[in-house]
Amino acid sequence: MFGEGSPGARVVVVGEQPGDQEDRRGRPFVGPAGQLLDRAFEASGLARQELYVTNAVKHFKWVPRGKRRLHQTPSRTEVAACRPWLEGELVALSPRLAVALGATAGKALLGTGYRVTADRGRPLSAEVGPWQGPVIGTVHPAAVLRVTDPAEREAEFATLVADLTVAASYLDGGAPG
Repeated sequence: MFGEGSPGARVVVVGEQPGDQEDRRGRPFVGPAGQLLDRAFEASGLARQELYVTNAVKHFKWVPRGKRRLHQTPSRTEVAACRPWLEGELVALSPRLAVALGATAGKALLGTGYRVTADRGRPLSAEVGPWQGPVIGTVHPAAVLRVTDPAEREAEFATLVADLTVAASYLDGGAPG
C-alpha cells in the first residue's frame, strides 16, 4: 500500500508497515495507532492534511491467531525490497523533512545504526536514494498504545508530541531540538 496526503507536503511521515485496519481499508494510519497519531499531530501543531503519510514496508506482515491477524515485524529483506517505493515517494514529493515512526522506519531512512531511544527528537541527515534531507525519529504510535499503565501511556504520548513539535518548529525555521 502506498502512502497518501498532500502532493505538496513538506513533511513525509514514515511508519513501519500497514496494520490490520490499514490493510483492510487500503489506507495508511486509519486504525487505532493512526487515530492516536492524528491526536499527536494536532497537539504538536502539524496538520495531517498538509502531510504525506506512508510506510517503509508496503504490505501487512501477520500471523493468524484465531480470528485475529497479529502483526509481525518486517525483516531487513522486506524493508530492502520495499525501499524503491519509499525512495520514489520521497523523490516525487521532495519534502523538506521526514519523520520516522519507530525503529523499522528509522532504520529504513537512516541505516541500521539508528536507535529510537538514543536518536529520537533531533534532526539527523539522511540519504535515501536521490533524496537527501533531515529525518526526525520518534516512537511509533502503536508503541504508545501498548503501554498498559495509564500514567506511563500519557507520558509516552507526551514524548511523541514533543518529538513531533520539534518537527513542526524545524519547518517553521526555529532551532530544532
